[in-house]
Amino acid sequence: MTTDQILLFSLFAGVFGMLLWGKWRYDLVAFSALLIALVLGLVNTDQAFSGFGHPATVIVALVLVISRGLLNSGAIDLVTKRMVSATRSVSNHIIVMSGVGAILSAFMNNVAAMALLMPVDIQAASKAGRAVRKTLMPLSFATILGGMVTLIGTPPNIIIASFRERAVGEPFGMFDFAPVGLTVAIVGILFVSTIGWRLMPKREESKSDSAGRMDLEGYVAELVIPEGSKAINQMVRDLYPVADKDDVEILGVVRNGKRLGGFSAQEILRAGDMLIVDANAEDIDRFRGSVGLEFFGEQPTGDTITGGLQLMEVAVPSDARIVGRSAISLRLRARRGIALLGISRQGKQFEKRVRHEPVRAGDILLLLGPHDELPDVVNWLGLLPLAERGLNITQHKRAYLAIGIFAAAIMVSAFGLLYLATALAIVVVAFVVLDIVPIRSVYENIEWPVIVLLGSMIPLGVALENSGGTEMIASGITDITAGLPAWAVLTVLMIVVMTLSDVLNNTATAVIGGPIALDVANKLGVNPDPFLMAVAVAASCAFLTPIGHKNNTLIMGPGGYSFGDYWRTGLPLEILVVAVSVPMILIVFPL
Repeated sequence: MTTDQILLFSLFAGVFGMLLWGKWRYDLVAFSALLIALVLGLVNTDQAFSGFGHPATVIVALVLVISRGLLNSGAIDLVTKRMVSATRSVSNHIIVMSGVGAILSAFMNNVAAMALLMPVDIQAASKAGRAVRKTLMPLSFATILGGMVTLIGTPPNIIIASFRERAVGEPFGMFDFAPVGLTVAIVGILFVSTIGWRLMPKREESKSDSAGRMDLEGYVAELVIPEGSKAINQMVRDLYPVADKDDVEILGVVRNGKRLGGFSAQEILRAGDMLIVDANAEDIDRFRGSVGLEFFGEQPTGDTITGGLQLMEVAVPSDARIVGRSAISLRLRARRGIALLGISRQGKQFEKRVRHEPVRAGDILLLLGPHDELPDVVNWLGLLPLAERGLNITQHKRAYLAIGIFAAAIMVSAFGLLYLATALAIVVVAFVVLDIVPIRSVYENIEWPVIVLLGSMIPLGVALENSGGTEMIASGITDITAGLPAWAVLTVLMIVVMTLSDVLNNTATAVIGGPIALDVANKLGVNPDPFLMAVAVAASCAFLTPIGHKNNTLIMGPGGYSFGDYWRTGLPLEILVVAVSVPMILIVFPL
């Protein structure tokens, strides 16, 4: 080995060790490794930060912003709002949730898809009275599998496509991954929904399970019925089925500033009425979209637009300015542009209207206001913001518009009319112009640690390739498999890469595995496509540990899983993935 090879292998070993140790964030570890490589002269200065301008890095950032736009527009609600049913068996529930999760993951970041569906799955478990640990792991695995179907579903696919462009002059297209990825996803979902969930060790429901199923105390809130709402000319009781579906309790009606008596079940609703409801913030927002209602204060005033508004949950300490006073007496809306949407009082209800009810110490308030004004008003009132839960005002009326723009970009890219990064960038600009993603939050929705990891690892991967390091690894694989047919070498490569992915970030695994795949194919004198596709599949399939993929980490707490729970379902799934994908790869991409 040359000096450069020894230094690079040592550096990669150090990166792997630090990532396994987990004490330091992976982006800091990767960036530090890049700096060390620069100081040692292993990476040329003019190539030092080329990874941050690499198409793979740019596409990953754009996909994250688009994912937020699809969430903000209510596009995701169109898919998920009918999925929760307490009457389905565990297997049927897993098939439905996993299928939707896989579809979403194919066209948006799979971590974002998991984050969107996890609350839905927890809610379904609560309604059905079962432990959420039975269904969360299958959902996590399904969203990982779904990401393999398209180019943009998961970062490894984007990275492997770029390696193919370097090798043969043309990258993989948007749906080139679909024949293999879709087959593996279908087989994997069938496995986790019929057998996989049963492999979980039977134990008493943990505290984490209980916490995941615990219903948050709801807010008593008021929703305005605007012109054109589905609620107009309906009796209040006609809305009960929709309200039950969204976990919302309708408490009554406000008309002409006065609350009508009782629950007003027989009352025919008019434009301008307000429905008084009791639910948590997410369910109120979902019900608002289902029926076509509005938050009080949602309509723009002055220069404020819907996308510039922010929801915030705050606790009321005993010394807060608002204690003993109501929002109307403080003129919060008139003087400060802040609307009090709801009050949570340990599950208790009250007779007065929300904005007329005196606030008490210990209450939780749901506030709506301009993002640049709300923090100052909260501080002025002496309130304490709760931990950020990603609350947002869903713009349900723009759901089809957002889906249409995104679908058009995917189509023009798939037909080769526009480069994918260009098409996705146009989508981001359109979302910003239409205020589907407020310009202030564009950069907030990019997962910068992933970008730094990718931007740092790409130059290191190139350096390892240029030094002959990847060729050395490829030689080791071909030496070990000497005399075996090419499909056996392909299988060994998949197993090696899959093992790395279980302990490393899938992005880093793809960056390292791509050049190795090309070198192995070159040594065998065969088509590089099947070997690149094998790395793409293997880098994505991290099912043995909670650290191999962020989705597995997300579910660990809510599901009450231990480190050793993952391999019980994950190991047979990985074996199944290899058994299914190898012949499928060779059929679609002949050697």
